[in-house]
Amino acid sequence: MTSRLWSALWDTVSKDTEPKDPFPIPRKIMAEPDYIDDDNPELIRPQKLINPVKSSRNHQDLHRELLMNQKRGLAPQNKPELQKVMEKRKRDQVIKQQKEEEAQKKKSDLEIELLKRQQKLEQLELEQQKIQEEQENAPEFVKVKGNLRRTVQEAAEAPDS
Repeated sequence: MTSRLWSALWDTVSKDTEPKDPFPIPRKIMAEPDYIDDDNPELIRPQKLINPVKSSRNHQDLHRELLMNQKRGLAPQNKPELQKVMEKRKRDQVIKQQKEEEAQKKKSDLEIELLKRQQKLEQLELEQQKIQEEQENAPEFVKVKGNLRRTVQEAAEAPDS
C-alpha cells in the first residue's frame, strides 16, 4: 500500500519538475552534406578509399587461414607482445644469474687465496684508520702525555747504549 503511494507521488513529482522545452533540439549532430540531394554531374562525389593492405593477396590468405584455424579451435597464442618480451627478459636474467653462480663456484685456489689476502689488507687498513681517528679526536692533554712518555723512554734508552 505504501509503495503504491510512493510510486504515485514520485510520478507526479517527476512529471511536474521536468522542464518543457518549446523548441526541441534535433537529434542529429552532424549536418547532411549538400551534394547528396543535388544531381549535378559536375560534382566529384567522394568514394571510399581502397585499403592496399586488405586488398593484398598475402593479407587475404592470412585472414582466410586465421578464420579457418579459429573455426577448428586452433587459435594462435593470445599473449600480448609485451608479455612475451617480459618473459624472455626474465628467462635471460635467470640464465645469466645461474652462469654467474657457476663461475663463482668454479674459482681456483689462487683466486680464493688472493681474495683472502685482499680481505685481510682491507681489515688492516680499517683498523689503522680507526686508530688514527681516535688519536686525532683525543684531547690535547692526552697527546702531550703520550709525547712526554716517548721522550722519557728515548732518554732512558739513549744513555744505556
